[in-house]
Amino acid sequence: MSQDAYSEGDLRNTGMALRHDREWDYELERIIDEIEERDATKVGLQFPEGLKRRGPAVADDLRELCDDDVTFLLSGQPCYGACDLDTYLMRRTDVFVHFGHSPMKESDKIIYVPLFSNVDPFPIMEESLEELDDPEENPDVGLVTTAQHMNLFEDMCEWLEERGFEVHTRRGDDRLTHEGQVLGCNYASADIDADQVLYVGGGKFHPLGLAMEHPDKNVVIADPVNNVVTIADTEKFLKQRYGAVHRAMDADKWGVIFCTKIGQGRWEKAQEIVENNENAYLITMDEVTPDRLRNFNMDAFVNTGCPRITTDDGPRFHKPMLTPGEYEIAVGNEPLENLEFDTFHGTW
Repeated sequence: MSQDAYSEGDLRNTGMALRHDREWDYELERIIDEIEERDATKVGLQFPEGLKRRGPAVADDLRELCDDDVTFLLSGQPCYGACDLDTYLMRRTDVFVHFGHSPMKESDKIIYVPLFSNVDPFPIMEESLEELDDPEENPDVGLVTTAQHMNLFEDMCEWLEERGFEVHTRRGDDRLTHEGQVLGCNYASADIDADQVLYVGGGKFHPLGLAMEHPDKNVVIADPVNNVVTIADTEKFLKQRYGAVHRAMDADKWGVIFCTKIGQGRWEKAQEIVENNENAYLITMDEVTPDRLRNFNMDAFVNTGCPRITTDDGPRFHKPMLTPGEYEIAVGNEPLENLEFDTFHGTW
């Protein structure tokens, strides 16, 4: 691939690649153009947890391309998605750049840089064919990925079609920007007419949630970052959830958590639970952690914020942490067989 084929912000075009990994496209030129167009003097930069260590170097690179009167401020607040914006910093800057996620809700002030990956997904997709059904026997397959690989989504579809598959894709709801995109809390793009889904992306965080939301589908993981193909196995997670529900069935005092992060609040749901249970207490928090909840003398908690706090971090809490649906089972309003994965839909 020639240098001209890279996007303008690709670090291999800027001469700054030695300061960063070459996996991501920081779109530096686009950011500079926006700063100049808006005559900004204060620019906020927000990175997800796994990329915060790269923040100072990105700020250095941007300083070299900007006038001296432009100040860059790094957000130190926890960030796990586009639902997790640092609104305090955003209000105090002229331009706010959010790295690592696609827009959940558009704003003139926010520049979303999804950090498109430069990793070639097709070799690992080739290996994933061994886990998919023979297209001559079952050609239907769903295709989903994350924001980092959306720049190659159409190419991935064509690649599968060339090998005899009928690829099913859709855009989910308003929380999703792109067709075929999945989030850690939303898998509506996998609501397709196929009993097998190919997930192309790094790690198991997204595909395990997808498999729990769609237990009837075989979810094949083609991970181009770690160069491995696996099948999403939800057995361990389901056992944890059943165990948490059973432990909470004897609870008397319930803490109902309302998350104050801009894109994670379900106020109506939290109020509904409290209004229908005289032994339930509404607790507002921005960051939900085990240490913070230890100070509350509760028998169990209901998390109306990000569902992944419950499913991924649940075992770390000293008392059972349930989703709203699991709470209904624990208090006897729903049967145990109605247990399902909690998802987030819509925006703020």
